[in-house]
Amino acid sequence: MKTEILVVGAGFSGAVVAERLAHHGFDVVVVDKRPHIGGNAYDKIDRHGVLIHPYGPHIFHTNSSRVASYLSQFTQWRPYEHRVLAKVGNQLVPIPINIDTVNRLYGLQHTEQTIQEFYDSVREPRATLSTSEDVVLNAVGRDLYEKFFRGYTRKHWGLDPSDLSASVAARIPTRTNRDDRYFTDTFQNMPLHGYTAMFERMLDHRNIRVDLEFDFLKLRSGVRVRHIVYTGPIDAFFDHCYGALPYRSLEFKHLHLADAPRYQAVGTVNYPNDHDYTRITEFKHLTGQAHSGTSIVMEYPRAEGDPYYPIPRPANEALFKQYEALALRERHVSFVGRLAQYRYYNMDQCVGAALKSAETIIDKLGRARSAAPEGTAPLVVPGMQFMPAALQQIVANQK
Repeated sequence: MKTEILVVGAGFSGAVVAERLAHHGFDVVVVDKRPHIGGNAYDKIDRHGVLIHPYGPHIFHTNSSRVASYLSQFTQWRPYEHRVLAKVGNQLVPIPINIDTVNRLYGLQHTEQTIQEFYDSVREPRATLSTSEDVVLNAVGRDLYEKFFRGYTRKHWGLDPSDLSASVAARIPTRTNRDDRYFTDTFQNMPLHGYTAMFERMLDHRNIRVDLEFDFLKLRSGVRVRHIVYTGPIDAFFDHCYGALPYRSLEFKHLHLADAPRYQAVGTVNYPNDHDYTRITEFKHLTGQAHSGTSIVMEYPRAEGDPYYPIPRPANEALFKQYEALALRERHVSFVGRLAQYRYYNMDQCVGAALKSAETIIDKLGRARSAAPEGTAPLVVPGMQFMPAALQQIVANQK
């Protein structure tokens, strides 16, 4: 394969960088080992005619006007505010925890003027918020921690909250009002015709070619390009030379319920303490689709499988930093996205990071392009038999 730019991965990070580079005149090839574009945000019509997300629900929300404006070039939007209930005992109550959550659980009558007094009366103050357990106990105390967080976290991450960084629990706030929306971002919408249609428009450019079912890590020895944008797992790029970075995976069980126009009251119901799955999502809430039946998905966290979530722990961050040091020495490779940067990014954060990376690459290659004589041969990107430059040095030092 010969091209100016090779983008590895056709999800949000790869597609955004590819579109920006193509827009600025670069020839781009996008490869993905899956048979479709869109990464985990890929959606499709199931055999019953319902638009589903095969890799679990993807709800778009952002406070970034830049990200919203950029994506709006490729899709119209359907307003949607995601709501989640959690099953606690025999009740379904709002999550994140708000006034109604507390009142329904304990038979109380708190208002916005009194709810903070309740939180203060049950919380277990922590001087330092080092772990997810610290964050939750400091905010809402032991009972709400046990009811909502501990079981769910153990299932989802395979770890106790006391073993996870504080950033995980910090993603779910505790509210002192009755706002039952899962997100409070200023922009909350779903692509009107789905994510896949949006990605198709994004990659529909004369300077972009897409090759699917292409395993870059197995085939990179035959790649000749000026620059690679890599969005896969960073440890895999370096042949796991320091050991494998831990990721959490998911298994999905999709079901269709014929002649059932609605399965549950909201888009997602969490099961923190019951069942092996963590949540059930009903897609028609997300899409607004009219259909006589409905399609749902149950999510089962797994230790093995495709990498979905980088696991936020200090030891894992330290291991990532070793790989990041190698990545910084790769002059002709940019590492972009959740897996390449080992970050628990939301979709809008992936887009924002990709836009920034694209600007950096354009600036770098624009100067190089203007200085390069016409007809200069493309750079040879390190292949399996060559190894990335930084990995070559490690191997040499070990001899």
